Amino acid sequence: MSGPSGRVVGRFAPSPSGRMHLGNLWACLIAWLSVRSAGGSVVLRLEDLDPDRCRREYCDQVMRDLEWLGLDWDGAPVYQSARTELYAAAFAQLERQGLVYPCFCTRAERLAASAPHRSDGVQVYDGRCRRLSAAERVGLAKTRRPAWRVRVPDRKYAFTDLLQGVFQENLERDCGDFILRRSDGVYAYQLAVVVDDAAMGVTQVVRGRDLLDSTPRQNYLQDLLACPRPEYGHVPLLLAADGRRLAKRDRDQELGQLQKQCSAPELVGRLAWLAGLIDRPEGITPRELLPLFAWDKLPREDIRIGPQ
Repeated sequence: MSGPSGRVVGRFAPSPSGRMHLGNLWACLIAWLSVRSAGGSVVLRLEDLDPDRCRREYCDQVMRDLEWLGLDWDGAPVYQSARTELYAAAFAQLERQGLVYPCFCTRAERLAASAPHRSDGVQVYDGRCRRLSAAERVGLAKTRRPAWRVRVPDRKYAFTDLLQGVFQENLERDCGDFILRRSDGVYAYQLAVVVDDAAMGVTQVVRGRDLLDSTPRQNYLQDLLACPRPEYGHVPLLLAADGRRLAKRDRDQELGQLQKQCSAPELVGRLAWLAGLIDRPEGITPRELLPLFAWDKLPREDIRIGPQ
């Protein structure tokens, strides 16, 4: 998909909550190859909304790490923490439509509720605070600061992923009303990315398969806010040898350690080999990979990797 100018616009959107690991680099490399092989442009957006986890030094480290790997972007980096007025305006628009409501549930209450669960065990919010009376909300607000949720319809949202094919969810059954603003006032990921992708003219979103089920929620918000829908490509996850998802908190395959063991071309070559773009893991640069990139070469299932 291309924008009004006919050009593909993609993005890097890392969360600067620690040093990037191999899985983060994997997603960034494929996103960059997809856009650059089509002659498009790349936006760097640092998703630093969470003040408890994100730090400016991590933002700076993300940029140094991408440059070390050979991945560039167009224009100045964008910081979500400087864009809260845009999120507030979108939230107010949904509020005027009567679609948001305060949720006073604690995490313990949500976990203890006899709410439905998806087949993967994820709990679906049961909508209990949607049914509160005005008087009940006033009473609860005296002792708790609420989060704010958006009402979802009993409707199926479907899209065709560049790699995973057709994916669909019924928002009411498979997701439930989801949070747009946390109780501490921080705007949630789902709202922020919809606003930013539209404002930045993003036409292609490439990210990990763990975010596949976020897309129907974002499609719903895009419709409500009259935002265009990008095309999506959800790449498989790189897993630790024991099957765990790589995590920054566990320092799994962290780039700082990887840099001590191999050069940037060697690391790119390892990722390109895992992606099915080259026959064996050998040194190569991202630009040398451009003529080799094709979506139909990429694996669809998650990949277990051993130590470097």
